[in-house]
Amino acid sequence: MTASTRDDLPCVEEVRAQLQRILADPEFPAVGRVASFLRYVVEETLEGRGGRIKGYAIAVEVFGRRDTFSQDDPVVRIEAGRLRRSLEHYYLLGGKNDPVRIDVPKGGYVPSFSWNDPPPQKPDNQPLQAEVPRSPDPWWRGRRAAFAGGGTVAALAALLVVLGLASPSPPAIVADAVPDRPTLVVAPFANLGNDSNAQLYAIGLTEELLTALPRFKEVKVFGRETSKTLPSDVDASRVREKLGARYLLAGGVRASGTRLRVTVRLLDTSDDAIVWSQDYENDIASGDLFAIQTDVARRVATTIAQPYGVIAQVDVANQPPDDRGTYACTLHFYAYRSELSVDGHLKVRECLETAVARYPTYATAWAMLSIVYLDEDRFKFNVQNGTDPPMQRALRAARRSTQLDAGNTRGLQALMMALFFNREFDDAMRIGEQALATNPNDTELMGEFGTRLSMGGDWARGAALLDRAIALNPGGGGYFHGTRALAAYMLHDNATAVREIDQADLQKFPLFHAVAAVIYAEAGKTEMARREGEAFVKMRTDFLPNVASELAIRNLQPADAARLINGFRKAGMPVPQDVVASATLGGAASDLQPR
Repeated sequence: MTASTRDDLPCVEEVRAQLQRILADPEFPAVGRVASFLRYVVEETLEGRGGRIKGYAIAVEVFGRRDTFSQDDPVVRIEAGRLRRSLEHYYLLGGKNDPVRIDVPKGGYVPSFSWNDPPPQKPDNQPLQAEVPRSPDPWWRGRRAAFAGGGTVAALAALLVVLGLASPSPPAIVADAVPDRPTLVVAPFANLGNDSNAQLYAIGLTEELLTALPRFKEVKVFGRETSKTLPSDVDASRVREKLGARYLLAGGVRASGTRLRVTVRLLDTSDDAIVWSQDYENDIASGDLFAIQTDVARRVATTIAQPYGVIAQVDVANQPPDDRGTYACTLHFYAYRSELSVDGHLKVRECLETAVARYPTYATAWAMLSIVYLDEDRFKFNVQNGTDPPMQRALRAARRSTQLDAGNTRGLQALMMALFFNREFDDAMRIGEQALATNPNDTELMGEFGTRLSMGGDWARGAALLDRAIALNPGGGGYFHGTRALAAYMLHDNATAVREIDQADLQKFPLFHAVAAVIYAEAGKTEMARREGEAFVKMRTDFLPNVASELAIRNLQPADAARLINGFRKAGMPVPQDVVASATLGGAASDLQPR
C-alpha cells in the first residue's frame, strides 16, 4: 500500500509505525498479555485475517490455552478489557497527539484504525483554547493545564461544559449507554504531620483505594487522573459543581512513633454532610506497611461500596432523582435478595427486563436478571409460561453479562450460580474461584460462593466464607444466615445452627421454613419444628413429592441429602416412603430412620 492522504484510512506502514509508538511508550505495558494481545490482533488484521480473530484463536495462539479452551473461560474477555483501558489511557496522555489511533471496539476483538486528528487551528496558527479566567485555586489551574492543547474538539466542548462556559445539551436516551450510578471521587489522602512513613502511607492508601473501589460495579469511581488533580482538602461542593460526583471520599494519615492513624470520611457533595467516617489504627512495627494499607483500603471499600454498604443504604433511604427507574432496579434487587418474596421477585424482574431493554450493555443489570430468572427455576417464583425455560434464560443473561464486562463480579456470580443449578458443578466452582479472585472484598459474592461450596459438600470452607461475609456485611439480609445455619447443622454444631436460623427470619421464603424445621427438630424443639414444617409444606406443596430431584439440582452429596431427608421426617414432614427407601439418596438405611 502507498502512503495515504487524510481523506483515507491509515495505510499498513502507518498503522505498524503507530503500533511501535504505543509499545515503546513507558506508560503502556509493553510486555505481557496486553502487549501480545495488541500485536496479534493488529498484525492479523493488517495481513487480511481479521475474520479469524475470535476468542478461541486468541486464547490458544496468544495465551497458550489448550485446544480444549471453553468460552466460559473469561481470560480473553478480561485481557481485552485491560487492553481497551490501556489504549484509552495512552491516548489521553502520551499518545494524544499521535497521527494514528488504534482501538479495539467492544463487542469483538478486531481492531479499528483511524486518524487521531490534532486540534483545529486558529487563523493565526495559535492552538484553540478556552478563555478560562485565571483562578488562584491550584486545583483548577491543574485542571486547565491538563486540558489545554488537548486533542479533539469533543474534549474542548466537554471542558467548556465542566467550567460552566457552555450549556450541555439535554441528554438523549442512548440505547447502549450505561445508566447513571452513584458516582464517587477519591481525594488524595493527606499527611497530617511531617513523618515520611505517613506520607508514603497516604500515597499508597489512595492508590489502593482506587484499585479496590472500582471492582464494585454498582458504583462509578472517577479514575486516578481525576484524583491526582484534586487537593487533599478539596471542598465537597466544588466536586459536586465541577465533576458532578455525588460522593467524595477523603481522609488523612497521622504518624506518632510506630503508630499510624488513618481517618476516612465519606461526604455527600450535595450538602457537605458526612454520611460515614471511621478511624483505623495500626502499628507499623508489627506488620508490613504495604500489607497494612492494602487491608485498610479493603475494609474501606467493602464498607462503603459493597451491596448493602453505606452508599446503597443512603440511596435506599433517599433515592437519587437522576435516572431513578433504572438505578432503582439495583436497589430493589438487593432489597428483594434480603427477603426473597414472591411479590418482590415479580417487581424486580419486570424492572430489570425494562432496564436491559433500555441499556443492553449494562452488564450488572444482566447479571441481576440472570439471578432473578434462576429464582424462577429453583424457588418456583412467578414462573412464566410460553417463554424459554428459566434456566436457559438465566444462563443466557449471565453469559451476556460476562461478555460485556469480563471483570464484573456480579456477572461472574450469576454465571457461577446458573452453572451450579444446571448441574455443571466443577465449572461453577471454577468461575466462583475466578470471581473471588477478581474481587475478594465483595460480600454478596463471598456469601453466595460459600453457599455453593457448602451445598457441594465442602461445608467447612463454605461456613468460613459465610462467616466472613456476615462479619463484613451484617446488613446483607437473612439469606446468608439461613445457609450458615444449614452448614452448622451439617457440621453437627446445633448451637450455631439455632442461633443463625433465628437471625435469618425469612418468613416469606419457603425454604427458610424447611431449614428451620430440620434444625429445630435436631435441637429438640419439637413444637417449633412442627410449626415450621407445616408452614413449608403449605408454601411449597410440590417440594416433598419431588424431594430427590430438588436436592439433586442443588448438588447435595448423597449422604448430605439422606441426612436432610431424615431431618424432614424428624420434623414431622410427609416425605414419601419410596424416597426414603431409594438407594439413589445414598447413606445407609439406618441413616434414614428417625432418631
